[in-house]
Amino acid sequence: MSPLHKTAIYTREPQRTRLGADVCAVLRLSGPLKEQYAQEHGLNFQRLLDASTYKEAFRKDMIRWGEEKRQADPGFFCRKIVEGISQPIWLVSDTRRVSDIQWFREAYGAMTQTVRVVALEQSRQQRGWVFTPGVDDAESECGLDNFGGFDWVIENHGDEQRLEEQLENLIEFIRSRL
Repeated sequence: MSPLHKTAIYTREPQRTRLGADVCAVLRLSGPLKEQYAQEHGLNFQRLLDASTYKEAFRKDMIRWGEEKRQADPGFFCRKIVEGISQPIWLVSDTRRVSDIQWFREAYGAMTQTVRVVALEQSRQQRGWVFTPGVDDAESECGLDNFGGFDWVIENHGDEQRLEEQLENLIEFIRSRL
């Protein structure tokens, strides 16, 4: 595992607030995945959304199930999250696979900007992350580790000022495109 291995990209609500909820929609690929999984397996969808032991009990199977859906139709979850979205900026907070990026690039071309958030393993552990074999080394968590075509790389190693500077540069870029 590389020191910049990430588990997910998590958004911070202040970033959306800076752009305004009428301008920026936060979309989560895991939402429709978990909702469909819950329906098909008779589970509590809301409990699958949180960081509980309930979700963890189903995590491996949910990942396997999601992979099967993506293999059959790589754009399945991507199409679901963009249905009916009216804001001009979409922040997809949990893109984890090359096929997700490919779908957005094919569907929306140069308007698609990719952002990679990285953090040292030590920083992540200080935030409570614990490596789980068979889960945190699966494609669902590190499918983009070798993807080299990110438009932006944001370092989140614990230096709030540096993080703020990087985010301001990204937000300035977004505003220049509105």
